[in-house]
Amino acid sequence: MSEIVIKTIQTKKDLSTFIKMAWKIYKNDPYWVPPLIYDKKKILDKNKNPFFKHAEMEMYIAYVNNEPVGRIAAIKNDLHNEYHKDKVGFFGFFECINDQNVANKLFDTAKEWLKQKGCDTMRGPANPSSNDEYGMLLEGFDDSPRLLMTYNPKYYLELCDNYGFKKAKDLYAYKIEADKLLKSEKVKRVSEIARERYRLNITELNMKNFSKELEKVKYVYNKAWAPNWGFVPMTDEEIDAMAKDLKPLVYPSLVLFGEIDNKLVGFALVMPDYNQIFKNMNGRLLPFGFIKLFTQKKKMTWARIIALGIIPEFQKKGLDSVFYWEILNRAAKYGIFNGEASWILEDNDMMNRGAEAMNATLYKKYRIYEIGII
Repeated sequence: MSEIVIKTIQTKKDLSTFIKMAWKIYKNDPYWVPPLIYDKKKILDKNKNPFFKHAEMEMYIAYVNNEPVGRIAAIKNDLHNEYHKDKVGFFGFFECINDQNVANKLFDTAKEWLKQKGCDTMRGPANPSSNDEYGMLLEGFDDSPRLLMTYNPKYYLELCDNYGFKKAKDLYAYKIEADKLLKSEKVKRVSEIARERYRLNITELNMKNFSKELEKVKYVYNKAWAPNWGFVPMTDEEIDAMAKDLKPLVYPSLVLFGEIDNKLVGFALVMPDYNQIFKNMNGRLLPFGFIKLFTQKKKMTWARIIALGIIPEFQKKGLDSVFYWEILNRAAKYGIFNGEASWILEDNDMMNRGAEAMNATLYKKYRIYEIGII
């Protein structure tokens, strides 16, 4: 093979090549969903993405005979290392042709940058963090990804394994079929018992009071997820930015808050699977993509439960079953009868049991890899 040349992203043209690399890898893959180019540029913009107020990133492209053949980003997330008191660095946005030499060169480059930054471990993929698209698809290649979930060729697993990466953690995605569960007296009864026993009151997002509602999200998110492996608290700016992006797309009746005696105890964020629309937009919002978001909503037959959290002192009381039951009934009114609960840590017994109690099927797995930096 000809020499592999690694170049650092320096210009807008380089950034465009970095983003468009995905089209080269997936051009014949029927399950791939092209990302919105506008969205990717915003995520990678170190001046606009608030993630970079506590993180550094360097992006690279691999070339052979002046043709781009792969890409990678090396990421140092100071907030992660402060929170976990470790020296973990991350790789992300990885795309590569099926060539081990190219993959090795990309991984070596990212690892060397992280080493220079004082990291002793490289983990990923994180795009760019665990609060964004996270993990490499391990099982479930015969289906398109749901909104904000990753997708990759199966050979990526071999590229990582052959390089020497080891499993750090697996993430689970469950399929929930509403038409079956809505007929289940057992599921209905379990949710009713929990609701009545703890006097749980479920309310939906009030768009007229959006900023105050957002404060409730921040409270639950940074309390409920704090004990989880790999958790990194989102800053106020990060949550505000995420909310701004999602606000035009949310269905208020699918964003739920749970209260007991007027105390906030839980939160669920459910989004229709806009990937079913994005798939045919080829990464472009303009000139007609933006219109499609609002005229083709009936095509969305899936939703994704992005977040469902109960604050620690109210966990293990079956309150998640109440949220699931509400979500099922509310989504059905929009003609959405399939849902994905994702992602859930493989060893998060409480959430896994909750999904299983809903007769959900474990239908996809994702892997977080890591390797020591010598």
